[in-house]
Amino acid sequence: MVNEIIEHTQSGAVIIVEGKRDIIALKKLGITGRIETSTHQPLLVFAENLAKDTTQIIILTDWDRRGDILADRITTYLQNVGITPDLDIRRRISLLVKKEVKDVESLYTYMVKLKKVTKQVV
Repeated sequence: MVNEIIEHTQSGAVIIVEGKRDIIALKKLGITGRIETSTHQPLLVFAENLAKDTTQIIILTDWDRRGDILADRITTYLQNVGITPDLDIRRRISLLVKKEVKDVESLYTYMVKLKKVTKQVV
């Protein structure tokens, strides 16, 4: 799934996250594309500004109640300006890690632990 995100960002997609720690975690996972935080301006302004320079947007907010609400609001605002963001990646990650990981910033640590366990099993 990380490779899929990398491919999308290499083709110009922008990832939307909640905070700086999320950006750090994604960069540690090797994602070097454009990542924006949604918390520094009103969501409507944020969505309008994004729509000015991109049409490919991946929403990767946390999979808690707050993250769900934020993803829904951003999606609504983006759709109002003609952009349908990718929520599928967020949904799939959530399904895979929901019981173990609650937020984007913990993904890197989770992946490191998963690699260690995988090496021990093999």
